[in-house]
Amino acid sequence: MPPTPASPTPASDETRTGLPGFRSWRTVYWFVLGTFIVVVIALALFSRFFA
Repeated sequence: MPPTPASPTPASDETRTGLPGFRSWRTVYWFVLGTFIVVVIALALFSRFFA
């Protein structure tokens, strides 16, 4: 009999965030980057309209 393939291992403790909605650190980083970009754009627009 050929050996059976190993089952996929669950995410290690290093990749788990413990945050609801964020299963990996990569999603946390993308969220932070996206939020930063939105805030910078909002500040640029506010300074143009309210200056």
